[in-house]
Order: sequence, then C-alpha cells, then structure tokens
Amino acid sequence: MPQVKVPVEEKQTDDAMRSFAEKVFASEVKDEGGRHEISPFDVEEVCPISHHEMQEHLIKQETSSDSDKLKKRLLRLKTIALVLPVAGKSSTKLSTIDEVISTSAQYQAVPKFQRVQITGDYAAGVTVEDFELVCRGLYRALCIREKYLQKSFQRFPRTPSQFMCNIENEVWKPNNDLWPVFTPAAKDGEDPFQSDNLPENLGYHVQMKEGVVYVYADKAAAARGEPKDLPYPDLEVFIDDMNFLLALIAQGPVKTYTHRRLKFLSSKFKVHEMLNEMEELKELKNNPHRDFYNCRKVDTHIHAAACMNQKHLLRFIKKSYRINSERVVYKSKDKTLTLKQLFEQLNLHPYDLTVDSLDVHAGRQTFQRFDKFNAKYNPVGASELRDLYLKTENTLNGEYFATIIKEVGSDLEDAKYQYAEPRLSIYGRTPEEWPKLANWFNQHRVYSPNMKWMIQVPRIYDVFRSKNFLPHFGKMLENIFVPVFEATINPQNNKELSVFLRH
Repeated sequence: MPQVKVPVEEKQTDDAMRSFAEKVFASEVKDEGGRHEISPFDVEEVCPISHHEMQEHLIKQETSSDSDKLKKRLLRLKTIALVLPVAGKSSTKLSTIDEVISTSAQYQAVPKFQRVQITGDYAAGVTVEDFELVCRGLYRALCIREKYLQKSFQRFPRTPSQFMCNIENEVWKPNNDLWPVFTPAAKDGEDPFQSDNLPENLGYHVQMKEGVVYVYADKAAAARGEPKDLPYPDLEVFIDDMNFLLALIAQGPVKTYTHRRLKFLSSKFKVHEMLNEMEELKELKNNPHRDFYNCRKVDTHIHAAACMNQKHLLRFIKKSYRINSERVVYKSKDKTLTLKQLFEQLNLHPYDLTVDSLDVHAGRQTFQRFDKFNAKYNPVGASELRDLYLKTENTLNGEYFATIIKEVGSDLEDAKYQYAEPRLSIYGRTPEEWPKLANWFNQHRVYSPNMKWMIQVPRIYDVFRSKNFLPHFGKMLENIFVPVFEATINPQNNKELSVFLRH
C-alpha cells in the first residue's frame, strides 16, 4: 500500500492541535486551578452552567473520606437567586434566599433547580428620575386595584400584597374573610333547578339615580329618600383614579420600562427552561395519573353561539330537518313557515350542505374585521338560520339552541377533564332581557356540571341611542344591573333568575 506524504505545515498543525487536546483532557482530572490556566475565558465560581456536569462527575468519583471536601465544593458552587422580601432581619449567617428556602414549606417542595444570579447595576432602560416616577406610578396603580377589590369584597392577590406591605414596612397578614362567590356543581341526585331552597326575601328596595344604585329598607324609605348607609366608591374619587390610570398607561417611560420588564421575565423563563429542562421533565414523569389529556382544561372565552364545532352544527341541522321538517318554526302576523318551507324559501336543501358551504369558521380574513366575524354566525349567510338555531328568543323559544348546547355539555362530561365558560349576551335594551334569558335556561334545563355561564354586555349603546331605543346611558345601566340586584335581595320574587344566577 503506498504511503501518503503529509505536508510539513499540516503535520505541525495537527501536532499543535493534538498537544492542545491533551492539555484540555489532562486538565479535566486536575484541580480547578489548572483549568483556569488554559481557559480561553474566565468563568465565575458561582456560574452553574459550566460546572454542572463536572459537579456530577466529581460526586461520583469522591470517596467517603473526602466528604468534608465535597461539602465545601458544593457550597462554593451553589448559586444564589434574587433577594426576596422577608418580614424581619435574620439573625443567622445564611443568605436571604437560603433562609427562605430552609424555612418555607413551599420552597422545600420545589426540586433543586439551578438558579441564576444577576449582579451589577440594574439597567431599567430609563433614567433614574423616570425609573423612580414609573415605580411610584405602578405602586399607586396597585394600591388603587387593592382598594376597589376590597370594596367589592374580593381578595387581592397575596404575592403583590406581601411586596406592598414590605415597601410600607408593615407586617403582612392573610385575609381569609374575602373569597370569591362560588356555587359548587350540583351533587349526584340533586336537582340543579331546585327553587325551594332559595333564601328568604330581605325586603329591600333598589333604585338607581344618576347611574348609582341606592338600597332602601323598603318602598316607604325610598319615597322619603332615605337610602341605607352602605360603603361605595365616591364618584369624584373614582374619576380621579381613572384619570390617573389613563395618564399612567400613556406615559412613555412606563411603556419603555414595562416592555423591557416583560422581555426580561420572558428571557428569564427561557433560561430556566434551558437549565432545568431535564429536571422539569423528570418531575412531570414522576407525577402519577397526570398528562396533557387528563389535566383539567377550561375554555374561558367562548360564545354560546359558537361553542359547537361546525361539523356538530351541520349534523344537528340535517337531523332536525330529517325529524321535524313539517314543524312550524317561523310565525309572523301574515304567515307561518315550516322548517321545510324555510329551506325552500332560502333555495337550500340540508342534504346539499357541507362544512365549507356552511361558512361559519372564523379564519384569517376575520382578523380585525368585526363585520366579517359577526357574519360568520349566520349559517350559509342566512340570518333566518341564525335566529332559528342560535338564538334564545324565537318561535320555538330557543329549543334548538338549548339542545345543541346540552349536546356540547354532554361531550364535555364524557371527556371528563374539559370545561367551558360559554357566554350569553345582555344588551341592556329592556329590563325584561334577564327574566327572558332565565326562563329559557330553566324551561329547557340547560345545565352541565362542566359549564359555568358568563354574561357579556356588548358595547353598542351608540346604536341603541341613534335609533332612540334608549333615552340615555343611565337607562342602559339600569336595565343591566337592577334586575340582578332585585333577584339577589328578593330571590323568592325572582325564582327563575335566582336559579340562573347560581350557574
């Protein structure tokens, strides 16, 4: 076999690379000082990235006689996270994060993840004066939110509450008296539409004046103009707080700081993923009987008229035509139409309908186009089919709409771990909207333990005012809120609405 002659320059380069590789390999088994002599860059001792693999290797190689040396090395390699607020000063020699981890049950349950230490001057992206202005504004915004949550008997989140108390040098105390109002799902064998267990009437009288609801002991007190002395936000204070928040979100330094802060938190989480991906995966696999398919998932923004998929709606339309084609589904002063006649008037036949021809799927063309998005609620572009299948008020009293929603609820119950919060609209045009909606809910028994109902108020007052449906905005507020208040204080007089408000 002929010999291959290696050029002298390439041979010298290979020898140099081989010599450098031998040095690198030899340095891995020496003390840490030897590695620094050939390292092309300096790495701090507290850096977890460069020493993590070597740390595991040394732990395996260490013998029982070197236990003291091992503890010192691990202590030196241990990282320190950002300082957390603690109620008082510590008398121990441990760092703040070490003390929190050792004394808090919450941190003891967290796996030993690698943590990142941020040193040096903090760059907020704004000047010191602007940074102080931004922090003061954000702190006042948090105080405003806490104030209004407490007045509405809602609990302010504990984490920001602890930080705010730390800023004010106050001791934080948990407030367990304020909890959100929540009605649990009906138990097995219990009727969710039961009305004989409603509380008794309180006898109060509700009246709205200039957009503010006043509560009176009775109608006689209302006639005398003697409302009950209840705490409520003052109008001038509320306007001042709202103007402050509007000015705060319009400030340039606030936008700059908050944008950089969100990017920093996002990057911090990505670093956590890179450092602790395997630990997270290990913890996930050790959690029994839990994966993506059997963890609970809640759709918190879904319109009731769009809670079904397009195939489900198409299947229901064909089924209703096959079973009840001769049923009267439309009545007016001069004519009545059966389901078959309605389709003939639209020049359609359910057999020819497809998912594509139904055209109820919102795609990219509906983005930022509410007119096109709203048109997608009309199957085949026909508003008559929307009134028949997707409305609560029609000739059939919303029977088809209720049946579809109950089928969706049945599918959610079969899936077991899927929940939804379908939304129904209250427009505020008349005060009878609430009783009609509650009657539809109770009459057709539209209930599922996997559903919690939400009420949304479309902001179309300008349309109602332009057509003289409402005299002023206060009337719209009265139509929206007063029926709910009356059902709350006098449930025996508003049984259907009281039952509906449970769910």
